[in-house]
Amino acid sequence: MPRLSPNDAMFLYGESPETMMHVASLLPFTPPPDVDPTFLRDLLHEVRTTTRLQPPWNLKLKHPRFLKHPMPEWIEEPNPDIDYHVRRSALPSPGGERELGVLVSRLHAVPIDFTRPPWETHLIEGLEGGRFALYTKMHHSLIDGFTGNKILARSFSTEPDAHTPLFFHMGKPERTRRDGAPQSPLEAAMAGFRKQFDAATEVAGTLRDLVNGFRAGDPQLAGRLRAPNSILNGRIGRNRRFATQQYSLEHMKALAKAGGGTLNDLVLAVCAGGLRKYLLDQRALPDDPLIAMLPVAVRASDDVGGGNSVGAILASLATNVEDPRKRFDTIIASTSRAKDRLRGLSRQAVIQLSALTMAPSGIQTVTGTLGRVRPQFNVTISNVPGPQHSLYFRGARLEAVYPLSIPIHGQALNITCTSYDGKLNFGFTGCRDSLPRLQKLAVYTGEALAELTAVMNHREV
Repeated sequence: MPRLSPNDAMFLYGESPETMMHVASLLPFTPPPDVDPTFLRDLLHEVRTTTRLQPPWNLKLKHPRFLKHPMPEWIEEPNPDIDYHVRRSALPSPGGERELGVLVSRLHAVPIDFTRPPWETHLIEGLEGGRFALYTKMHHSLIDGFTGNKILARSFSTEPDAHTPLFFHMGKPERTRRDGAPQSPLEAAMAGFRKQFDAATEVAGTLRDLVNGFRAGDPQLAGRLRAPNSILNGRIGRNRRFATQQYSLEHMKALAKAGGGTLNDLVLAVCAGGLRKYLLDQRALPDDPLIAMLPVAVRASDDVGGGNSVGAILASLATNVEDPRKRFDTIIASTSRAKDRLRGLSRQAVIQLSALTMAPSGIQTVTGTLGRVRPQFNVTISNVPGPQHSLYFRGARLEAVYPLSIPIHGQALNITCTSYDGKLNFGFTGCRDSLPRLQKLAVYTGEALAELTAVMNHREV
């Protein structure tokens, strides 16, 4: 089996009792009116008696007790214990969103067992109205959000009556060469070397531009290096809080266009407005603007997924700006400048430049100073596109896709959103000990969206 890429291995090296490097999704479903009362019990029986796991679901670490292994490698588990990986849970009455959030927060605080394939699924029943949910977590070294959404889109059906298997029956499709000709190991090695050399040449040119900008006193560059200390950026504990929000994707796209920005710019503005009010509540709003790290997808359009392939940019959230429209404009200017540096670069060059950009945080990770010194950035905010049509599982309609992500030392909050069927679903994952009443942050993002809608005189779609 292949060794982990450096990007994937970093998630193993960063694993600790407090900084657990698994991601997850919460999928609530509405069952059909005629659903059998034994639906979930029968489903679990089917899983136990018929499941034959395919990669990546049957892969485990060759050296599970040595996560810092210099060359970690996947091997296949010949006899995975499906009862361990797929479990059934029930909410206490009344089975509302609060009870679901409490359970999911607790499940997300439990570390992965690396002696097994690093994933779990919980079938959660007892939601009001006969609804149920799936909570699935997997280690980030095994899969990224792009691949997860690819598998999700293939795991459910657009037809309510289709008899589809659960996603862990689904393997990742294999990539084939477009010309159909096999590629020898030497050809692959030489092609990889050429890509890395060409990328390094591109990055060198970009770095020269950056150095010239620093020498000229470019305020946009200087601002990115001064993320303030905040309550978001101390040491964290192992316990988690999780909150959600859902907004109309059509409305957010239209509002972003009306304001002269992109959907991602509006996501940042909504999060910035929510964070500003949340930190004001805590009497903890820094004088300087918070800085966000934004993962950037760098996969080819025909990439089938697997592992992690992302770049990164830094942008101001303008949380020191009171006026929501001016805050939005400042964010647009900041992200535009960051994206200009990546425009025209190859995929490998974007990854190399991103690695250089994130080097200060990497040094803090290696030296154990994350959460003890001034952060490079304050919060990670990402937007992962998902399927834009209704999906079903055995007649039950998927209501939403809520992502759960990774708080670490120095980054007590992670905000990830995923689009699905005309909605943008936000997941706020935070450290329970550092961020009290995290649900308020989710509420405040809704208020920030309403403020932007009002100041731009835009009608909600």
